Amino acid sequence: MKIQKHNDTVRHAFTLQADRYAANPLMTNAERLDRLVGAVNPAKEHRVLDVATGPGFVAEAFLSICRIVVGVDITRAPLEITKKRLSIHGPSNLNFQLSDVSRLPFAGDEFDIVVSRLAIHHMELPGQVLEEMARVCRANGIVAVEDIIVSEHSRRANFQNRFEKLRDPSHTKAQPLSHLLRTFAHVGLEVENVIIGFLLQDMETWLANAHTPAARASKARALIERDANEDLSGTQPFRDGNNRLQFRQRTAIVVGRKLG
Repeated sequence: MKIQKHNDTVRHAFTLQADRYAANPLMTNAERLDRLVGAVNPAKEHRVLDVATGPGFVAEAFLSICRIVVGVDITRAPLEITKKRLSIHGPSNLNFQLSDVSRLPFAGDEFDIVVSRLAIHHMELPGQVLEEMARVCRANGIVAVEDIIVSEHSRRANFQNRFEKLRDPSHTKAQPLSHLLRTFAHVGLEVENVIIGFLLQDMETWLANAHTPAARASKARALIERDANEDLSGTQPFRDGNNRLQFRQRTAIVVGRKLG
């Protein structure tokens, strides 16, 4: 029941955010997409699954190289935007499906590459999702996750997760890198590469993109303002030249090979 309730929260949040999310420059940025694809090092013959594909930019990036790409998501709205956006050329080797990502509708060993970008922190059971990703990946295939990471110090991690969840209730819990690495090992993946980066967020744009209600936005804003003065999370908030508050969400791309 708890999982179903959270899934409904995710569907509501990303139905509300679908248009803004699809237009967000941080999601469409070609350099960031190329970095993820390059970290995986795909080949033309590879079959790729993009888990929680959202507006489909990751799936589309892999399509430029790979022969078959499938994207799955639990929310219909971003998939409809994706299908409309790609309807001009409608490639037959690119397919999008509505699916609960914690129970992927595919046979074991069906894909050569399984990826997910900026989605694990929205999942009620991230370990189960990674286990499913590993299940549908063939032996010696690649599973890659890019996601927000938080401090290894629990108090600082909790502070960031607090304002992240105020902004968007579909946010469950961003994990420290060490936890993500342990989860990879637990589901039978050998970590081969880790790339650390960050997303530079403008606080007001970040709140507007999620349609955060005024009361919750005010609380999130107050926490980030406090963080700027007291260094409480590691997101390093600061005022830019226009006096707008900015902060950094740290990210990691973790690339693992499925053990045979």
